[in-house]
Amino acid sequence: MEVRHYLQFKDFTCEEYEYLFARARWIKDVFKRYIPHQPLRDRTLAMVFEKHSTRTRVSFEAGMTQLGGSVITLMTRDTQMGRGEPIEDVARVITRMVDLVMIRTYEQSIIERFAQFSRVPVINGLTNEYHPCQILGDIFTCVEHRGGICGKTVAWIGDSNNVCNTWLQAAEVLDFNVHVSTPPGYEIEPGRAGLYGTDHYEVFADPMDAVKGADLITTDVWTSMGMEAEDAERRRDFEDWRVDGDMMRAARPDALFMHCLPAHRGEEVAAEVIDGPQSVVWDEAENRLHAQKALMEYLLVGRVKTQGDLWST
Repeated sequence: MEVRHYLQFKDFTCEEYEYLFARARWIKDVFKRYIPHQPLRDRTLAMVFEKHSTRTRVSFEAGMTQLGGSVITLMTRDTQMGRGEPIEDVARVITRMVDLVMIRTYEQSIIERFAQFSRVPVINGLTNEYHPCQILGDIFTCVEHRGGICGKTVAWIGDSNNVCNTWLQAAEVLDFNVHVSTPPGYEIEPGRAGLYGTDHYEVFADPMDAVKGADLITTDVWTSMGMEAEDAERRRDFEDWRVDGDMMRAARPDALFMHCLPAHRGEEVAAEVIDGPQSVVWDEAENRLHAQKALMEYLLVGRVKTQGDLWST
């Protein structure tokens, strides 16, 4: 089988995502009913971390274990990579010993170089530019709660970071719209986001305009990893971009709220929102586990017949 990598959201087609969401639902269902599903017995996942992680590490490690496989966790500071071994050489060696690699690193170019010399599928667990596994889980959550995302409007409020970039890519692949509102000086960069055009997003100077009529409002921390020196400045710049009750009331009455976590209550989101009835952040966090299990199975085994009808995105 041809080796497939998952480095950006646009690496897969709409039809492939339709399959993955259906498969994730089936995998989640059998897991909740304590029915063993272990198609990856005797397979090994190597996880390589250059950036710290909670949700990515737990969801991938638990997911691979639940699928019957084993996991090797590598922190770059504890390996020869931390002493300057070329990433191409690391890829050549590691991928002769394992079946799948997940990397959480800095520049997208690092994971692309690794994938170029990899003999096995490589998954992007986060880079400065993209976070495809997060949005895979987020959209699966939307599908669970609202039946699909095609034609809907997602409002992104805050920094134009890797999560925002991936929402923009997802909108092109799955045919929905993103309203983006960022403070001046923090605008999206279409080239960095890897966008083909402008048909699926609109930029708003006022966040209240961006959320009007939205089906989903989402945000992220104001200061991402590696930007801690900018924290005080960002707190000032983003003050009017806090998702609060007024923003939620401007959206559709049944609008969902999402956050990739960790969250800072009182900064990018008010406590009344993240802990309120429209918030699905805990389902969203759990669904990283099930969506990534579907992804790993797909990359290693290929398409498997799923019980029940496929969901439409």
